[in-house]
Amino acid sequence: MNLTLWIAAGLLAAVALVGGTSKTFIPKEKLAAQHGGEWTGHAGVGFVTTLGILELLAAAGLILPAVLDIAPVMVPVTAVCWVLLMIGAMITHGRLGQFNLVMLNSVYLAIAGFVAWGRFALEPFTS
Repeated sequence: MNLTLWIAAGLLAAVALVGGTSKTFIPKEKLAAQHGGEWTGHAGVGFVTTLGILELLAAAGLILPAVLDIAPVMVPVTAVCWVLLMIGAMITHGRLGQFNLVMLNSVYLAIAGFVAWGRFALEPFTS
């Protein structure tokens, strides 16, 4: 179970890293031109950048606390925060009629929920 939780957290961290990097470093206009980026046309530059920074922090929070053994409880806390972020993403994409992205976000939500549940209840990190 521990390996499965590590793989799930690593997958989410990779998704967060890619998403955060694109939202933080790619101009908003270029993001809006990409498939699924229509939501950025309705959002301010600061909001998009803030989401990108939150995703970069999530990427770090899903892996580094456990690897460095510094406050490893932050891994499931970060996973819960990712669940909340995905709920917001699902609402946003649903309002825009992007139901394929709603389904993708629901998969990420389920994985994050699994990591949170697994690290809080099934196989918590012990110091």
